[in-house]
Amino acid sequence: MFPSRRRPGVAGLLSAAAIGVYLLVVAGATASVADAASACTSWPLCHGPLLETTTLIAVGHRILAAIVGVLVVAAAIAALRSDVSRRVRAAIMFALALYPVQIAVGALLATSAGAAPFPGTHLFVGVGIFSTLVVALAWQLEAETGTADDDTIEQPELAAEPVEDSADESPVTPLAERPLGERLKVRGFAYFRLMKPRLMWLLCLVAAAGMALAAGPGLAVRTIVLTLGGGVLAIGASGTFNHVLEWEKDKRMNRTSDRPVATHQIPKHNAIVFGVALAALSLGVFWQVNLLTAALGLVAILFYTVIYTLVLKPNTVQNTVIGGAAGALPALIGWAAVTSDIGVPAIALAVLIFVWTPAHFYNLALAYKDDYARGGFPMMPVVRGETTTRKHILLWLGATLVSTGALVGMTDLGWLVAAVTAAVGAVFLWAVVRLHREQTEQAAFRAFHASNAYLGLLLVTIVVDALVL
Repeated sequence: MFPSRRRPGVAGLLSAAAIGVYLLVVAGATASVADAASACTSWPLCHGPLLETTTLIAVGHRILAAIVGVLVVAAAIAALRSDVSRRVRAAIMFALALYPVQIAVGALLATSAGAAPFPGTHLFVGVGIFSTLVVALAWQLEAETGTADDDTIEQPELAAEPVEDSADESPVTPLAERPLGERLKVRGFAYFRLMKPRLMWLLCLVAAAGMALAAGPGLAVRTIVLTLGGGVLAIGASGTFNHVLEWEKDKRMNRTSDRPVATHQIPKHNAIVFGVALAALSLGVFWQVNLLTAALGLVAILFYTVIYTLVLKPNTVQNTVIGGAAGALPALIGWAAVTSDIGVPAIALAVLIFVWTPAHFYNLALAYKDDYARGGFPMMPVVRGETTTRKHILLWLGATLVSTGALVGMTDLGWLVAAVTAAVGAVFLWAVVRLHREQTEQAAFRAFHASNAYLGLLLVTIVVDALVL
């Protein structure tokens, strides 16, 4: 790897300022801050009982805004004193110019007891400042850590030798001489692997969050069991079909060469039958909930199997971006299971999952770049290079945080979700910044796990907030 061209201070200050602004935005989206604004109608000081919760929230919000303002000013000064690019400097100055506007709008909201015209302006300007800082940070890190020979990479041809089909596609099993119980155990685990169980926990959490947002504390146990049960079966069917359709490419890739269909441990015909059975069972279970849930379940299976696996993944560098729709569908399924329709909060949650997917999966694509090249998949690092991929991870991370703020703003989610998204989002951002600096497989996996932790903890918090708080 090439050594990074460090410009001390600018990227660090941008990171701190971005997280600070995001904390202000997501806190401002909660009902608690809105109530505090109506309870404290003076500005800049808050004349009210200091020990009341609303007064403490209002004062804390204004103190935090002042601290974050100092960070934005410090980032601007650092940019002016260093040799950052014009676009980075312009972006930081634009964010700095917006900050007084944000303060003025906040003051107007406070003095009008939260009843000022255009109440969404305060959040909108805050999102604008945050987005501008994230873009500036992405550009700055690209300049500091990018490599000159990593701008454009042609899609490679398959690097591995063609896989030779055996005349007999019956499974080659070394277990034939072993006891029946052991053979059944190994075979059962192979079928379990077909279902891609690692995907299940997170996608089930997405569906659970959709149900919790729709139902609140009154969520029925029957709805939970049927929706998550159908979801597990649908994920298993999609994963099985993916194994069948990609078995030749799987043999070329180190991380997938031991998959059951690729090794003929399970014959393709058996896997197809297994996948069809799982899909049928899934739709049957979903049907017990309502018709819309079953229809969305079928769309999810078909999208992942046909659109993503057959069309997008082998043919376009945008496969991860567009394919994020497959992971977003459980949000709609969870909401529909409760309401028999699709509401705005469900769409907001689906958008959150959609934009999180590239920020999550591009890290894995970086770690397995050579493997994907051997498989012939046009993943972002293979086609556009590592520098571009790292920049896109940061930009999609920014979009993820904005989407979370939007979800908080249009629902009754409160301080717990705001605190978690800000805290774990900061860890996610730190991991991505370290990825830019270190440019190693270990750093890519660190950012990958940070993305999992962010979404997993956020979804758990959403469920707890909606059902308990």
